[in-house]
Amino acid sequence: MNSRTASVPPSNPWVVLAMLLAIYIFNFADRYLITGLIGPIKAEFGLGDGMMGLLMGPAFVVLYVVLGVPFARMADRGSRIRIIAAGCVLWSGATVATGLATGPISLALARVGVGVGEAAFVAPAYSLLSDYFRPEKRGFAFALLGLATYFGQIAGQGGGPAIAAVHGWRLAFIGMGVAGVALGVLALWLIREPVRTKLAEDGVMPFGRLVALLLRRPAFLLMALTFGLAALSGVAFSYWGPELFARRYGLDPVTAKSAFALNFGLSGLIGTLLFGALADRLSARSMIWPSRLSALAIGAATAAILAATWADSFTLARWLAVPAGLLGGGWPVGLLATLQYMLPASIRASSTALFLAATTLLGYFVAPWATGAISGWLGNDGHSLAIALSLIIPFGFLASALGWLAGARLERDRQALAQAPFPSAGHCAMEPA
Repeated sequence: MNSRTASVPPSNPWVVLAMLLAIYIFNFADRYLITGLIGPIKAEFGLGDGMMGLLMGPAFVVLYVVLGVPFARMADRGSRIRIIAAGCVLWSGATVATGLATGPISLALARVGVGVGEAAFVAPAYSLLSDYFRPEKRGFAFALLGLATYFGQIAGQGGGPAIAAVHGWRLAFIGMGVAGVALGVLALWLIREPVRTKLAEDGVMPFGRLVALLLRRPAFLLMALTFGLAALSGVAFSYWGPELFARRYGLDPVTAKSAFALNFGLSGLIGTLLFGALADRLSARSMIWPSRLSALAIGAATAAILAATWADSFTLARWLAVPAGLLGGGWPVGLLATLQYMLPASIRASSTALFLAATTLLGYFVAPWATGAISGWLGNDGHSLAIALSLIIPFGFLASALGWLAGARLERDRQALAQAPFPSAGHCAMEPA
């Protein structure tokens, strides 16, 4: 830590949160954009549901998972905001490249680039926010950051098809990417890294030792399985739901996908905010409650999206979006707030990245690919897509049960981690908000 960095005061916590929210919106918008433009991309390149599932899932996820842990370990040792800003510029450039793709191979390579850049965001961002906000305020802060999921969904699945209808699908990717590059540069200018004292050169725990330590903590494992299986269920529906609406109800793709994004997205926004406020209130009694609140929300949301998959009419499907969004909107907030509470600061980013690596493989690798592959085998139509979703979505019920069990070991595992001998990795010297 040089003298110049140590002399610079920290940024306003709410400015930091606002900038990270903006970046995270583009993070999700770039993911969801391709799901809103399945039709024109399939038509131009002659692709089926199986190939589109590969582009939405494995092409994006493989390096996202592989590089997430190294980026997080860099964040535990150095500047988190530099890592976040560099990642934003990289994934936004890859989004521009998606719009310039000339065939399936270049399209897949561009999606790989998006995954590489986005791997640099989540763990460093949650670690950074944890230094700017006290534990009893993190639930609401994380809930606000979690709004990016729904703003990004609305922008990608609603805005993308609207732009494509007028200017073509390529311009939607190019415009989104150029704006993201500018945002990454702005964040680097506005956000300051909090001063972390006692930051040693060897201050990051060896990777093998970290993995072994976490594998001995049942609460960590149960929460990881909960998050992964819930993501498997929810991501399958959020990625393929717009296409299901268009096929089952014979609607214009722009109308169907915009309606999906707005109905599920807006109710999810409200649900996330309510969840964050309720999680903070309940955490004042016991930190066991955010995770259990997540478990209840996952189970109820799973039932709602399963019902929406087989709704007899477009009107009924839109009504079912309200409970699905309200109940499912905030469940990641409770799990991530509980996770940050359990983890010591010195391993927070690295452990979060390991947590997200396991869950991302299920949610963003398996879900889009498996749904598309099953639908392709069964006929590539609305009925086959509904059957595919019906095989994937119920994993959310198992996630709900595991999430409830995780709370029973939370305090014991937190104490065990707090007593473990760690290297002198830095902790933040500033006073959080």
